[in-house]
Amino acid sequence: MTIQNRDSFLQTISEKLGRTAPLTKKPEIRWNHLPQHEVLKNTSKDELVQILIEQCQNIHTSVHLCDSASLAETLKIIFDQYGNGSIIYTDDNRFSELRIDSFLQSQPESFKWQPELLEQNITIADQANIGIVISDVTLAESGTIMLQTNEKKGRVISFLPTNSIAIVPKSSIVPRFTQAAQFLRSIDGPVSSCINFITGPSNSADIEMNLVVGVHGPVQMTYVIVEDY
Repeated sequence: MTIQNRDSFLQTISEKLGRTAPLTKKPEIRWNHLPQHEVLKNTSKDELVQILIEQCQNIHTSVHLCDSASLAETLKIIFDQYGNGSIIYTDDNRFSELRIDSFLQSQPESFKWQPELLEQNITIADQANIGIVISDVTLAESGTIMLQTNEKKGRVISFLPTNSIAIVPKSSIVPRFTQAAQFLRSIDGPVSSCINFITGPSNSADIEMNLVVGVHGPVQMTYVIVEDY
């Protein structure tokens, strides 16, 4: 459809809606009731952390709490629990802010996502034992992390490795999806073309409701809540 045809098409729709021309701005909708904003409305950040921890019990996800100073030590404990092996992690500036970039690079088999390597990144992620990401927004109600992928944060890091670790900044924890949508709507500029909402490890069920773990993603998942970040 050419630009000319598009404009005439939109003009026809506008006229059918009783308008003289297509709208140039998104219309503001005023809802009479917004119950989604009332859920966990006055919950403190510490209370949200506890809600998240309790929900993680329902989604087969382990949780560790630490501060940024002990984050490397906490990750080493989890690496040991997962049998160590190869590690892949995103090229995220927050690893440097948390002062664990050097720690990750020092691991025997660690790899930081490199956009210029293209398909090689995917092969490495597929063979990795552990994938590490940092949550952008964390939903306490459902135990969900939100990841915005880009050329430095490949989406496969969160689902191809056998085990997954999500570093959860305490500041990223919000009540529910409502706040995540508000966050995305507030972004000034391009939005990630792939936004993943991940709730624990991969869980599938057959027609007889038998739970199968790890078919479409990691077999095990751990959230590391960093309380001072």
